[in-house]
Amino acid sequence: MSTTSLETVSHRIGGLPTAGAASRTAPVHDPATGTVLRRVPLAERADVDAAVQAAARAFASWQDVSVVRRARVMFRLRDLLERHADELARLVASEHGKTVADARGEIARGIEVVEYACGVPELLKGQLSDQVSSDVDLLSFRQPLGVCVGITPFNFPVMVPLWMHPLAIATGNAFVLKPSERDPSASNRVAELYAEAGLPDGVFNVVHGDKAAVDALLEHPDVAAVSFVGSTPVARYVHGRASEQGKRVQALGGAKNHAVVLPDADLDFAATQLTAAGFGSAGQRCMAISVVVAVGAVADALVARLREKALAVRVGPGLDPASEMGPVISAAARDRIVGCLDATPAEIVVDGRGLAIDGDGFWVGPTLLDRVTPAMDAYREEIFGPVLSVVRVPTLDAAIELINANAYANGAAIFTGSGHAARTFRRRVEVGMIGVNVPIPVPMAFHSFGGFKQSLFGDHHVHGPEGIRFYTRAKAVTERWPEPTGAAAERVALHFPSAD
Repeated sequence: MSTTSLETVSHRIGGLPTAGAASRTAPVHDPATGTVLRRVPLAERADVDAAVQAAARAFASWQDVSVVRRARVMFRLRDLLERHADELARLVASEHGKTVADARGEIARGIEVVEYACGVPELLKGQLSDQVSSDVDLLSFRQPLGVCVGITPFNFPVMVPLWMHPLAIATGNAFVLKPSERDPSASNRVAELYAEAGLPDGVFNVVHGDKAAVDALLEHPDVAAVSFVGSTPVARYVHGRASEQGKRVQALGGAKNHAVVLPDADLDFAATQLTAAGFGSAGQRCMAISVVVAVGAVADALVARLREKALAVRVGPGLDPASEMGPVISAAARDRIVGCLDATPAEIVVDGRGLAIDGDGFWVGPTLLDRVTPAMDAYREEIFGPVLSVVRVPTLDAAIELINANAYANGAAIFTGSGHAARTFRRRVEVGMIGVNVPIPVPMAFHSFGGFKQSLFGDHHVHGPEGIRFYTRAKAVTERWPEPTGAAAERVALHFPSAD
C-alpha cells in the first residue's frame, strides 16, 4: 500500500478533527507484522497553539458549570467506555501489539479513575470553621487551574491518559492531550466518546506530535499544569522545562521494579505471578517486575519454575485470542533489547532472541537471566522488554539494601508467608508502591499512583486524592458580616488581627 493511500490520524481541536498545519508525519505500525497501518501528523507550534487556545476558550465557561453537571458527564463517559471497551481494546492491540485481553484490562483500570471522578461533588467539598473570631468565619475551597496538559507514553494508550484528563476535567479545567505518536488512534476515539457524553467542544483536545509538540506545550504561556508519564530522562526534562515556565508539573519517570522471594513463599504461586508480571505486555509496563530477588536457598528451585513457565508463554499477534504475549512496540525497541542481551555476561536461562514468527513483526520472546549482579547493564538499565533478571542475595536485609540502593523507586513486591517479614519489608523499603504477594501493586483509583527518587519529579502522584489536589488550587476566605448600625465607624485597630 502506498503512503498516499494510508489513512492519516487527525488532531481533535475544539471538538473537530483537523489535519492542522503540520507538514511532517510519522508511520503508525502494526508491531505484529511490521506493516504501516496509518500515518499521524506531527504538530507544529501553530497546531499546539490552536489546541491550547481552544481549551482556554472552553475553560472560560466550563469552570462555571456546576460540579453536578460535570459529574454527570463523567457518568455518561464511564458508560460509553464500558460499551466500547472491546472496540478500544482491539484498536490498542493493533497499534501497540499487546493482547486484546491485556488491553481490556488497561481500559478497565482507566474506567476506575472515571468512576472516581464521578464523585467530584464530594471530592471538591470545602471546609468551614464557624466563629473563628468574634463574628468572623473562615472557609476554604478549591478551584481549577485553567488549561492542563497530558503527555503520555505508548505503553498504556488508554489507561494513562485516563489517569489524568477525567480528574482535570471533572474539577473544572480544560485539557490538551499529547499521546504517543506510536499508537495515537485510541485517544481520538476517547475524544469522540467525550463529545457523545455531552462534554462541550474544546474542553478536551488531542494534538499529536513529537518533541516539537512537547516543547510547544511546555512553553505555552496559557498552559497552567503539565502531567507526564515516560522515561526518566524525559521526565526530568519535562519537569525542568515546564517548571522554568512557572507551571505546575507532575512527571513520572522510569522504573526497575524488584520482587523479593523468601524461602517460605509458595514458589509455584510466586513463579506464576512473576511470569505474568514480567512478560505481560512484553514487559512494557512501568510497573512490570524486571528483577526477581531470590533470597537464600530458594534461588535454584525458583529459577527452575520460572524457566518452565517462560518457555510455556504463547507469543503471537495481540489480535490472536490464543496469544498471551505480543511483540514489542517497534523495531528500535527490539534491537535495543536484543543488543542488551548480546552484551550481558549474565547466564541466559531462557533466550528470547531470534524468535521466528511469520511476517516482519517486532518480536522478542520471554527471556530469563540468572546470576545478574548490580554492576551489569541488564540490572542498571530499564530494559522495558520481556526480560526477567534473577539476582541472588543471602538475606531479606540484603534484598532491602539492594532495592534501596537503586536509582529507581516506583514499586517493589515481596512473596512470603511471614507477616513479620512482610511488615519489615513494607516499612523499610524505599519505593512508592509495595505489593505483598501481589507483583504489580498499582493502587485503585481512590488512592494515588507514584514512586520516589528518579521515578518521580514533582510533588504530586497521579490520580486519587493527589490528582484532585494537583488539578486544583486552594483559596481561604476570612469573612465578617457586621450588623448595619448607622453609627460612626468603629475605632481602627492597627495591631495584627487575632482570634478573640
